[in-house]
Amino acid sequence: MTLRLYDTRAQQLREFVPLNPQNVTMYVCGPTVQSAPHIGHVRAALSFDLLRRWLEHRYGRVTFVRNVTDIDDKVLVNATEDEPWWALAYRIEQEFTRAYAAIGIQQPTYEPRATGFIPQMHELIRELIDRGHAYPATDGTADVYFDVRSWPDYGSLTHQHPDAMEPADDADPRGKRDPHDFALWKGVKPEEPADAAWDSPWGRGRPGWHIECSAMSRRFLGDRFDIHGGGLDLRFPHHENELAQSTAAGLGFAQYWVHNGLVTAGGQKMSKSLGNFTPAHDVLATYDPMVVRYALAAAHYRSTLDLTESSWTEAASALQRIEAFRSRYERQGGQRHDAAANTDTAPDAALIPSDFAAAMDDDLGVPQALAVLHETVRTGNAALDSGDSEQAQSAYAAVRAMTQILGIDTLHRAETTAASSALDTLMRTMIEQRARARADKDWASADRIRDAIAAAGIVLEDTAEGTHWSIDG
Repeated sequence: MTLRLYDTRAQQLREFVPLNPQNVTMYVCGPTVQSAPHIGHVRAALSFDLLRRWLEHRYGRVTFVRNVTDIDDKVLVNATEDEPWWALAYRIEQEFTRAYAAIGIQQPTYEPRATGFIPQMHELIRELIDRGHAYPATDGTADVYFDVRSWPDYGSLTHQHPDAMEPADDADPRGKRDPHDFALWKGVKPEEPADAAWDSPWGRGRPGWHIECSAMSRRFLGDRFDIHGGGLDLRFPHHENELAQSTAAGLGFAQYWVHNGLVTAGGQKMSKSLGNFTPAHDVLATYDPMVVRYALAAAHYRSTLDLTESSWTEAASALQRIEAFRSRYERQGGQRHDAAANTDTAPDAALIPSDFAAAMDDDLGVPQALAVLHETVRTGNAALDSGDSEQAQSAYAAVRAMTQILGIDTLHRAETTAASSALDTLMRTMIEQRARARADKDWASADRIRDAIAAAGIVLEDTAEGTHWSIDG
């Protein structure tokens, strides 16, 4: 089978052929840490976590870089006397890290902060000036701009002509030759903190947003790498400018451009500027983190995702169906899965159903892959019903392998929460009361307990080993 990804620049599905099959390389634009993450940020990070997991399954090794933009206009604006910009950036970075970790997003191989790579940015800017694609401002500031008109391929990512684009608003236009030119280096401003500037060959200042990612990707992945990822809202101007300045400097840069769809609220893009965002902390405090992961993954990564209350309800029910099968299999004599063991062991490729692999190879078709997963759960339950232990074992192994690939290998996770522990205690008490009533031939009491349990959406399963309960999904 061949993995195909939708390449934004090519505007079509392309067969994925890595530069080095022994080490797939990815760079994903991480957060600008000016304020707390919303659920759209988490969805973006999850999209590339899923892609990374599948690439690791297919190729073994993936070098995954996700940056942190810790110096930016917005970071400086949100800083206060009590919390300087660098302290704000660090605090918000930790909030992003906690949100990612809560839903099982793997840590990147490298996570560079922009402020740690100023010399590499200077080097790239010098190369652009030497090649005639950048120029220092002529107004006495330390600004340096990329000359858009000097690069014929400018606009090739989003397929726009410069004249059709909005002028760049990332710096004072007084020193520009053309309003579309964008800032590579921003001269120091008197109203900004003195410690938010660095010395440079052009004067004291700080980097423009776009040069940061070009310099960091080059530092960790070299002049050419496989995949550049990010949200659809980054295509222009950020990724367009990254591509222009990197290729103008003679770098091969990204071979594939992959962009995830946005999260909307009431049909509008979720964003901090519009004030319609849902903080990730609030979502994770309300719903089980694994339910959040499932709900965000259930839509194709390139689609627009409009989250509603039913999104979380459906995700919880789906996870419950998976867990109910696995628990049932183990109770009926299957080998119990130790949730603390083998968490870093890659699933056996032979256990992955071919339809699941085909879905994942088709531009990371997670919705179709989830359909295969649930069909396997149904097959497994049917095998248990008919006593086909071999078929049940095969389904169980496949389910474990697929859930591990998707990062929802969650068996017995609920047992660790206080709420489920309390529910389990209550249910065991009611089951014991029902058993005593049946033993005493008090059928009215036994039926009353059974009906109360059923009304709560809980299913009882009487087996030779005792009665077990599960939530009706």
